[in-house]
Amino acid sequence: MNRRRDMLSNLRSKTNQMASTLSMSNFANRDSLLGPEIKPVDAVSRTSGLDNQGIVGLQRQVMREQDEGLEKLEETVTSTKHIAFAVNEELNLQTRLIDTLDYQVEATSSRLQRIQKNLAILNKRTKGGCSCLCLLLLVVGIVILILVIWVLIKYL
Repeated sequence: MNRRRDMLSNLRSKTNQMASTLSMSNFANRDSLLGPEIKPVDAVSRTSGLDNQGIVGLQRQVMREQDEGLEKLEETVTSTKHIAFAVNEELNLQTRLIDTLDYQVEATSSRLQRIQKNLAILNKRTKGGCSCLCLLLLVVGIVILILVIWVLIKYL
């Protein structure tokens, strides 16, 4: 009986730990986890016609079946716990990767905006100044050409 109580308390503590870890308030599908409940009518029909030794034997058999079920449930809970921890670790890793990527995207975006602003300023400067500068250079070139032709004509 003590072994059974220890197993039951151990299983309860593991279940509570899993519930707190996964923030689960209750199990969605109890029958699939624990199996269908035995109805009292079934228990009465099983014990009818048995003497004290038969009832004790039946109780021991039921306790063995329950112990086996508890062991299977403990394995399932332990397995689910390990899976939950693995999923949690993977989520933490993915969160860190996404945060790093987000930081890099923000830095690249701010650099791109700064470069686009500089290009817009440069574009404005060259558009307005280019035509004036080109006109000035053209006038200077024409004046130099006229002077060269005038000097050639005068001295030749």
